[in-house]
Amino acid sequence: MSSRATSEPAGRNAEPEVHPWLILVRYGEIALKGGNRAFFEKTLARNIKSACASISDLRIEIRRGRILVWPKRRPERVARRLQDVMGIHNVSLAQGISHDPEEIASAGLAAVHDALEELPKEGATFRVKTKRGYKGFPMTSTELDRFVADRILPQIGGGLKVQMKGADLVLGIEVREKSAFVYTKRLPGPGGLPVGTLGHVLCLLSGGIDSPVAAWMAMKRGCRVSFVSFHSAPYLGESSKKKVADLVRVLANYQPTNQLYIVPFAESQEAIRDHAPEPYRTVLYRRMMQRIATRIAKRAGCGALVTGESLGQVASQTLENMSCIEDASGLPVLRPLVAMDKQEAIDLARRIGTFDTSIKPEPDCCTVFQPSKPIIHGKIEDCEAAEACFDVDGLAEEAVKGTERKKIGALDT
Repeated sequence: MSSRATSEPAGRNAEPEVHPWLILVRYGEIALKGGNRAFFEKTLARNIKSACASISDLRIEIRRGRILVWPKRRPERVARRLQDVMGIHNVSLAQGISHDPEEIASAGLAAVHDALEELPKEGATFRVKTKRGYKGFPMTSTELDRFVADRILPQIGGGLKVQMKGADLVLGIEVREKSAFVYTKRLPGPGGLPVGTLGHVLCLLSGGIDSPVAAWMAMKRGCRVSFVSFHSAPYLGESSKKKVADLVRVLANYQPTNQLYIVPFAESQEAIRDHAPEPYRTVLYRRMMQRIATRIAKRAGCGALVTGESLGQVASQTLENMSCIEDASGLPVLRPLVAMDKQEAIDLARRIGTFDTSIKPEPDCCTVFQPSKPIIHGKIEDCEAAEACFDVDGLAEEAVKGTERKKIGALDT
């Protein structure tokens, strides 16, 4: 913030609710939740506090249609951090001021001066846009727009043109019951629902592009996500474990707590290699993963599994093979990417920050004893016949017993 932005507006002590800097948090889908709305708002407020714990202490108030956040320090950093909190539509770093129209105009002028430093000196367009939530305010929204614009434009100098649609700079004003707020930016959030409002799920996380994106999408729908990954020592080294942990660390920016379970999987793969038809290996690997993940999920209180499968993307993701794989699960399997093409997944991975880690050249466990000609249209009865030749339940239970559990914090706090 510039020196102008940190100066105290005139009359800030005229009303106890007035505060020079705060963050307006806007949500979208939560507003449609009717009688359950308070539960979603309170969960979002808790997630906001948790996300910013390493940045600043916060005072948080829930008001109808808004959550107001007063950071004790580093308000700009807090505003940027809130762009990663699920359930938030957008945020604005705002000045809180009294209902006096002259004070609103004065604060608006200072905000416009600061914002113009980031815009071209010539040809920039401008408008004022008021949202009047408090109907006791003596002006309509349009009247306050004109009042403020009439006091700002003569002070700015040449080059700033009024444009009602698509303006380069929009001075936002919100008039609420206890105070007014002035801002010039809306920083987009991820939208969706707050993490933790729709239950707990376990994501089968590989080192690739798709499963981290699937986990993020589950978070966006309100799920708290834990992670399970399968490691094939001694056939794979420790670097593949680190890659998966690094992915969880990126995803930890989007939810308060993160658990990673790393499952020893080589013994199961060796049994499948020694006793099953080669074309079925990958499908059988994934069936074992479903069994093991289900055991871990139930012990952790998870109500579903999440995978990064996309229909038709690879040989194991045909409709028949996906049916064979899900048949081994004891829980519902959620596939957020099922209808996405690869480019859509890549674009979203770039946006959420997992792409650069995902493309690091580390093999995952499914490359161990990979079949040369994998089955395309598998049958459940063939899978069951192959599995009858080895101790499926014993292998699954031993894998669970050998599972390593890690608590992982965010990469960027």
